[in-house]
Amino acid sequence: MCARSCSAVRLHDLRHTCATILLAQGVDTRTIMEIPGHSTIVLTMNTYAHVLPEHQATALDKLEKALGGLA
Repeated sequence: MCARSCSAVRLHDLRHTCATILLAQGVDTRTIMEIPGHSTIVLTMNTYAHVLPEHQATALDKLEKALGGLA
């Protein structure tokens, strides 16, 4: 069964998945950069890590809390 459903998954797709999952789990960007062997964090973050909408909301909630509810 996997041969049929997994055949469409490319190795490159797994790199995107890996970076995105690690980012979602709160792994630091330096570590995420090193796993696929990229030379810069910018390359990794711009190419492979797609910020999930719920993380954007969480970040804004943290900013609001840090500002004492002024945001």
